[in-house]
Amino acid sequence: MSANRSGAAKPRAPRRPPMRGWIGRGRGEAYLVQAADEWRGTTVQVCGLWPFSVGTGAPMIGAPMGRHLFTGATVCCDPISWFQRAQLIGNPSVMVLAKPGIGKSTAIRRMATGLAGYGVLPFVLGDLKPDYVDLIEALGGQVIRLGRGRGYLNILDPGQALEAARHLRAAGHEKEAAELEGDAHGRRLTMVSALLTILRKQPPTDVEESILDQALRVLDRDHTGVPVLADLLRVVQTAPAELREVAVDRGSMEEYQRITRGLEQSLISLTRGGRLGETFAQPTTNPMRRDRPAVYDISGIKETDSDLRAAALLACWSNGFATVNVAHTLAAAGLEAQRHYFVIMDELWQALRSGSGMVDRVDSLTRLNRTLGVGTAMITHTMSDLMALPTEEDRMKARGLVERAGMVICGGLPPAEMPLLNTAVPFSRAEQDLMVSWSDPPGWDATHGREAEPPGRGKFLIKVGGRPGIPVRVELTAAELAVNDTNKLWHAQSRIGLEAP
Repeated sequence: MSANRSGAAKPRAPRRPPMRGWIGRGRGEAYLVQAADEWRGTTVQVCGLWPFSVGTGAPMIGAPMGRHLFTGATVCCDPISWFQRAQLIGNPSVMVLAKPGIGKSTAIRRMATGLAGYGVLPFVLGDLKPDYVDLIEALGGQVIRLGRGRGYLNILDPGQALEAARHLRAAGHEKEAAELEGDAHGRRLTMVSALLTILRKQPPTDVEESILDQALRVLDRDHTGVPVLADLLRVVQTAPAELREVAVDRGSMEEYQRITRGLEQSLISLTRGGRLGETFAQPTTNPMRRDRPAVYDISGIKETDSDLRAAALLACWSNGFATVNVAHTLAAAGLEAQRHYFVIMDELWQALRSGSGMVDRVDSLTRLNRTLGVGTAMITHTMSDLMALPTEEDRMKARGLVERAGMVICGGLPPAEMPLLNTAVPFSRAEQDLMVSWSDPPGWDATHGREAEPPGRGKFLIKVGGRPGIPVRVELTAAELAVNDTNKLWHAQSRIGLEAP
């Protein structure tokens, strides 16, 4: 009891027990506080419980990714749904950054699976491990294998563009047909220039690109059937008037041969089994379709063939985007049903590091009209991969790929990455600490005698501009486990060891 100014006793407020009750013998201490049951429902179903004690800001539009790390709420996320239906992002694209082994491909596979349920066709343009083949096969899609002795992709093949242009002209769409043919020409020129850049480690000169441009036009005019690189080489060697004019040889054949000597040598290397083999110089073995999911399986290309890997990635990207463009042009003309695509571009860093100017090539391949419903996912390890490019100009453009992404999804990253990452997307200190904690190495499981699961596996932070990030843990269902096993060879080896006498 205490006294007030009048001297009267004032009753003391009763003490409140701590969270676990009164501590001490016979006083009711609880060693375990059972967590309260959590229920989730719509405002119509649980309106009588208003006001809610805990709200959730996790979006419920898009492919279900997993649960919010802090609230346990379901998190749905994909670039197409967030752009088209939720209108949360400015363009339907996502950039994924995380250390190896965190689960980048698993997160994108979950997006692709969810989008397939909405009728969106996933296109995996270059699978190096392979991580996506089982998923595409389970979805009834097309698996296209490329590599030395496995399959060829002719970079001069216009694909379905010429056939689509004929349909457009027959239906009276002359302008659209001309635009489609122009796009096919530009993509083929870009790919030839990209292969020369990878082969030489520097881009072709302006004169060489002009010669290649005219040589492709001569092929389209005079060649019967689908040309290959050997046909392009033959046009350069025969020196038609169109090529000599852009070469500015001033009427001297010797001067023309001097100007085109380096270009001719490079084309010979591409057609006769040089460092890049004949993968891009033979007729296409398995043309890509536009009406079903598809994956380019380039896992047969060894890691030591870094140039061939980068060239294969670029060729797959070019052919995939060309297929998407054909589909949308036909749909816009009313000749086909409108299809939406989710284009996945994995291991971005390998292509960007293959030569100077490759950032421009990638940027030109990926610039599609955002109103067409094409979602893109670009995956790499760290910002350091992008900042390791040889020139400051390329580094600035590579950072722009991250800045222009509609959303950025980050997994475990080392502390040194945080300043680089903040130059492209602003992260709070708490968000940075969270991503750094996910990059810690796994501990040792003494019970089972093996490494425990890494602390950051399956955990990602979904970031849109300056908004607070959404931490989520990707959870796989039993039906997904079989198509998400990226360590099959190790598991098979373990079974063989167990079954050995």
